[in-house]
Order: sequence, then structure tokens, then C-alpha cells
Amino acid sequence: MNDPTSTVTGCGSSACQCSNTSGQTLAPTAYINGIALHAPGQRPNEDELRERAYTELLRQQAVMKGLLPRHTELTAPELGEAERQIIEAMVDAEVQSPQPNEDECQRYFEANPSQFVVGQALHVRHILFAVTPGVNVHALTVHAEKALLELTRKDASPERFAQLAAELSNCPTSPQGGDLGWIGPDDCAPELANELFHQKHSQWGMGVHPRLIHTRFGFHIIEVLSRRAGKQPAYAEVHERIKALLAMQSRARALHQYMSLLVGEAQLDGIELEGADSPLVQ
Repeated sequence: MNDPTSTVTGCGSSACQCSNTSGQTLAPTAYINGIALHAPGQRPNEDELRERAYTELLRQQAVMKGLLPRHTELTAPELGEAERQIIEAMVDAEVQSPQPNEDECQRYFEANPSQFVVGQALHVRHILFAVTPGVNVHALTVHAEKALLELTRKDASPERFAQLAAELSNCPTSPQGGDLGWIGPDDCAPELANELFHQKHSQWGMGVHPRLIHTRFGFHIIEVLSRRAGKQPAYAEVHERIKALLAMQSRARALHQYMSLLVGEAQLDGIELEGADSPLVQ
């Protein structure tokens, strides 16, 4: 779609630079139903752009329902607190999510008992291979796997883990041999907590974890030095917690479906969307 607000002029030929004296290619403008999400040539990063898109979808839905006045400009407006509250009320009224029943809560507890263990902790050290912008992930993985293979050999010396942590780890704990101390499920990244505490194989034992663990920070080689088992509470003790958790999951699914419908009905140009991550619908 051509940008109706653009001030760029020229013959339009790719061989001619009269339309772009800087010699740089302008980032394409993103639109929702013909409304621009940003000024020409000022495309924000992808996370901010998606947030603007979801917000604009909801604003347009509120306009269609007569809850907000029509916007006469060709660029999406900034929403004030009053408009946001109107949109949140609209979403609350339109999105219905079923509440979990007793059987669902009981089944969840029986399928995920480790999530509710109290007092469990591990004394852990790690080597972090950080995934940063521009890094060759394949080469980094090969490098990490090579270090893991060395540490899992039967003849690996007890001192070798600390040595490799000092040499290779991108974590501030590297001078201490990668020692993270005692950690519980709430003390580490969710991906790490899931692997070390919540999976059925999480009780695999002491020593170096047999595979790399991938988190939002990168690849980790993990060694468990000590373990505190913790206490498994009875279902009645965590019933309300499970009910709240399942209700939140049900709400998230309903919101995702609602936003997916709005996305499916909209004309999108210069952007691709799936579901929703907007705080307006969380």
C-alpha cells in the first residue's frame, strides 16, 4: 500500500536516487485497515510495532461498537487513560472464559505435583554460552556441546568444571567457577526451573546435566552439587492456587482467540500478527 502521508518525491525508478538523497531504503510503513501505525520512515522495533498494532485493532473495534469516537487522521492516535479503560471494559464484556471445575483442578494437581513442592532447592553451578545479537548460534552450540562432552567423560577431573566456567562462561559467576549457590524454582529463569524442578526427569540425580539447557539467556551446562527434596503438600493446601492458575490459563486462551479473530478480519499491510500480547487484553 502506498503511504498517503509520504512527502518523498521522485521518479520512482530504482536506478534513480532523486527520491532518496540519503541513498538509504526507508523502512516500510505498517497499516491496520488503512491506518498507519507510525510516521513514514520511522518504523519502530518489532515488539513495539506489534504492540501498536494490537492496540489499534482494539481501538478500531471500540469505534465500530460506538464506544469511542471515530479518528479522522490517517495515523493511529495515542490512547489516553480514559480510552484504555473503555477498551479494557469492552474486552471484559466480550471475552468470556470458563472457570475450572473441581475435577480439572484435581487432574492438574495429579499431573503436575512437582510444581507445588515446598522448600525444594538445588546447589548448582553452570557455564553460560550467551546468545547475543549477531552471534552464530550454530557455532555457539557446537562450542557448548564440545565443552559438555568433555565434562561428561568418566575421566573428567572434578576441577575441570570450574576451570571451563572461568574460561568460557558469560555469566558474572564465572570467577567463582559458575557457582549459583542454592536456588529454588522461583530463583531462576522459567525455562531453567522447568528443566531442573518441574519435569519428570528433573530428579535425574547429581552431577553434570547430560544435555544443554536452552533459556532466554543462551545455552547452559548445569551441574547439580547438592539437593534438598522439599515437601509435597496435600491437594487441599494448594487447591485455590491451582484454581487461580487454571482460570488465568483459560482467560489467556480466550483472549488469544478474541484477538486472533480481530487479526483475521483486519486488512494488514507491512506487518504480520498472530494472536495477541497486548497488555490491554492481559
